Amino acid sequence: MSSSTPSRTVEIISHERYVQAESPRWDGRDGSLAWIDMSTGCFHRGRLEAGRVVPGPVVHVGARIGAPVPLAAPGAGWAVAVDRGVVHVADDGAVTPIAVDIASGDDYMNDGGGDPAGRFWVGSQSMPRRPHCSLWSIDAEGVATERLDGVTVSNGLAFDRTGETLFYIDTLPNRSIEAFDVAPDGRLGNRRTVCRVEGGNPDGLAIDLEGMLWVAVWDAAEVRRYSPSGELLETIALPAKRPTAVALVGRLLVITTASVGLDRPTAADGALLGVEVEVGGAPALPWRGAPPTIDARSSRDAASIR
Repeated sequence: MSSSTPSRTVEIISHERYVQAESPRWDGRDGSLAWIDMSTGCFHRGRLEAGRVVPGPVVHVGARIGAPVPLAAPGAGWAVAVDRGVVHVADDGAVTPIAVDIASGDDYMNDGGGDPAGRFWVGSQSMPRRPHCSLWSIDAEGVATERLDGVTVSNGLAFDRTGETLFYIDTLPNRSIEAFDVAPDGRLGNRRTVCRVEGGNPDGLAIDLEGMLWVAVWDAAEVRRYSPSGELLETIALPAKRPTAVALVGRLLVITTASVGLDRPTAADGALLGVEVEVGGAPALPWRGAPPTIDARSSRDAASIR
């Protein structure tokens, strides 16, 4: 049975508004926050001070940006899904290819995240909506391995603390949270449905320190907390209609939202929201690849990033 909590206070924590903010990430290297605006192709970084977002550097990465993950070492930058591949975004804003042409045709990269083994998992989405996309893992050498096919809109994913279970959302057509067993080499097995998400489209996903799942539900103006067995534990009503993703920065649940497609967006639509919860989370798991060499960065303008 779900439990609504009226006493929770949801606050707008960003001064800026975004068209389609997505994929918030807590950077364990320096405590900062990263997120993207999918509609503008921008990668944003900032800091949380007194519960508010202080904006930092902004890098225009590509027309169709997806999820970011930090590299492991301080100052080593980020791996960011964009268009049909993955790029490295250095702290100085330089953008260098890591893996190109992973997706095909008009498909493009969407949400993703790291696993405890240091791989970057990222999936694609199709336009028009057809189940021919995939979920990949990118190893430390930048090699992409297809892990799941038949995907339509690859969205939120999170690994349990052991890395042996992947929780995953392919938003359409079933609007469900699924789970997989994960072998040490990254192979997926024992696919099963955790639960169907009613009343909206499940989008971004995060896992807390108790192993519970927080899910942003697009068009429902809600984030929900589910158990790994699919029990709805809590629903938090939001002032924004289209929450896109969530991250736990300690016990602050950070929620990205979108204003895209809304005729009369409110002050909360497109903002970053925050709400204190009892059980916190851990920083984003990093990709354990190395940043590109100076030679690779100097030749980035000649590279084909699609």
